[in-house]
Amino acid sequence: MPSALRFSWDLTGFGWADCRIADGRSEYRAHAGYCTNALADLLGGVGGLYGPGSTRRFSFDGEPTEHRWVLRDRGSDVEIVIYRFRDIYEDSDLPDHHGELSWSSVQPRSDFVHAVLESAQAVLQLHGEEGYHAKWVLHPFPVAELQDLRRLHLKNDACDLHHEMSFP
Repeated sequence: MPSALRFSWDLTGFGWADCRIADGRSEYRAHAGYCTNALADLLGGVGGLYGPGSTRRFSFDGEPTEHRWVLRDRGSDVEIVIYRFRDIYEDSDLPDHHGELSWSSVQPRSDFVHAVLESAQAVLQLHGEEGYHAKWVLHPFPVAELQDLRRLHLKNDACDLHHEMSFP
């Protein structure tokens, strides 16, 4: 049965991306700005699910809001919790529970990682490395993070879906 989980990362302009995650019950959308290396942070945070330690955190800068993602390893599943904070620069040291709970879901790790991989690959296919850098400005496309996550996913998850790493 196909997963209801959907994830997308779309460059929407000079230094902006829209991030969307939905699980069939609810949806979360956020705007991320280029003041943080958001896509690389996402790929690295998701990749951290394969290492020691059960929780990974990373944030997107919504200028000025902070969209803090908390990923908790639950065996073959991952708990995904997203908090919103008023100001990334003033509130970044606050504990998670001080933020507004924006979205949460528990998903099979394989489904979540695959959805993130496919979305990042689609961004690379659409824009290429040069086009991505021209739009994201402060940071190049996170090729190494994408390759690492794909390698970890293929090594550790029983995913029967198509996997292709291609460069435009």
